[in-house]
Amino acid sequence: MTGTSKTGAVPRSVSATEPRIGFKTMIAICVGTVVVQGAMASALLGFGIGGVSFLAAMLVATLLAVCNAMTFSELSLMYPQAGTLATYTQKAIGHFPAIVSVYAGYVVVAIFAIPAEFLLVDALLQALFPETLPSHVVPILLLATLAVLNILGTDVFAKLQNVFTFAMIVAIFLVGATALIQSPSPEVAQAAAGIDSGIGGIVDGSFIGLVALAMWMFVGCEFVCPMINDVRQPEKRIPRAMFLSLGIVFVLFSLFCLGAGHYLSTETLTTSPLPYLDLVDGVFGQAGLIIATVMGITATCSTVNTVLAAVPRMISGMAENGQAFAIMGKMHPRYDTPWVSIVFLAVAVLIPFLLIQPEQIISLVIAAATSWLLAYIVAHIDVIVLRRRRPEHRRPYRTPFYPLPQIVGIVGMAYVAANASPSPDMTALIYTLLGVVLGIVSLIAIVWVKFKMKKGLFEPDMSD
Repeated sequence: MTGTSKTGAVPRSVSATEPRIGFKTMIAICVGTVVVQGAMASALLGFGIGGVSFLAAMLVATLLAVCNAMTFSELSLMYPQAGTLATYTQKAIGHFPAIVSVYAGYVVVAIFAIPAEFLLVDALLQALFPETLPSHVVPILLLATLAVLNILGTDVFAKLQNVFTFAMIVAIFLVGATALIQSPSPEVAQAAAGIDSGIGGIVDGSFIGLVALAMWMFVGCEFVCPMINDVRQPEKRIPRAMFLSLGIVFVLFSLFCLGAGHYLSTETLTTSPLPYLDLVDGVFGQAGLIIATVMGITATCSTVNTVLAAVPRMISGMAENGQAFAIMGKMHPRYDTPWVSIVFLAVAVLIPFLLIQPEQIISLVIAAATSWLLAYIVAHIDVIVLRRRRPEHRRPYRTPFYPLPQIVGIVGMAYVAANASPSPDMTALIYTLLGVVLGIVSLIAIVWVKFKMKKGLFEPDMSD
């Protein structure tokens, strides 16, 4: 296999076959990664705290996410390779930050975030079928099935992703629209009257404090970038898919939150572990459990399906660049999928799901996800450095108003990372775990770059 780090090397592509991912699937990838059960819970929690002013925080978070999308659009089309952030970063600032940003920002996040989603699926199924389904069994079957189907190729992945995301969007839209239009009973309306429907939080600027919470509803649309070699017309469609998906997510969550404000009290929104389950139950009664289960399972399956497609391609691309074990780049001889990396990630996800208790994994997820924000900061730095270091390099997409989006993105991600803890009593634990995650990944990266790759830690790859 030819390494992309060698001068004149050509990245692996699917030129022998027609790219199989169309625009609908690209939207499904972007939306499906962003809209997870945790994001639904975060949306309702934020609305419970800030009321209508939380929508302003959502708008600011959307604008920050647009800055991120601009950066990834420029980078991915400059270097259309599966390695994505690792490739961009090695070209800009060296192999050490490249390895740290991908493993800390994507691999570790996946290893802890997917088990958290599966635990929520388990909770939903236990509510729908109490004492009927054994714990852990359904999520394990889902993980195994999605891993096998991803190995079977892009066509299978695309069909699954379209179904999962469409069902999820319809379910969330149905719940939000029905809750907004349908009049609740007087008792329910009285309980929900505590939601702040004024714009005082917008006028006095206090809504800014909710931006960190809102940001978790708008991260992940760049997961379409590792699929770039399977995308039709990537130069036009990758930027459009990311921008359009962020607009869809904003509208969907706004409708969802406003509908919840008609049915749920502030206490329920801010204290319930599954507030969207309370919303569906309030709108549709006991039959709403089925809708809630569809929302939860399709959101989880959509996310897991995308992660199992995108992150292994990142790892495979890193193997081609010499930044991971060569076996991680091994492709299936028939389906041309990174099957070793897919199996590796599935097993890595399974271990914490089986070993860690729910109350432990939440802190791990927040800490790992905070390192995801640091990966965004690295990407913005990559754009600035590459604009200076390689001004003549072909850029099918150029960030408008450069470098303003990158500066805003760096400042915004730093603010969100600094305010990532949802409660003061978790702050010390979360940042300690973040330090441990970054420390371990950094140590491994130092050893790998210095002794395996025999390169300088911040020595950029000057080849094209």
